[in-house]
Amino acid sequence: MACKWNNVCPLRRLEQQSKISADYKKEYCESEENWKNCVRFKLEEQGISHKDSLMPDGRYMK
Repeated sequence: MACKWNNVCPLRRLEQQSKISADYKKEYCESEENWKNCVRFKLEEQGISHKDSLMPDGRYMK
């Protein structure tokens, strides 16, 4: 099961612009369980806003 936010996540745009690797998508967004560890997912589920540059592991893209 993939993350329910996968198709609308700003990370997809960053991947298309070659600003980040598709590895994040494999490791977090489309994994069986690891998407639950995504910091973006956790904040979204709590209704807490965050910058588009927040990566799944909690770091900000430079």
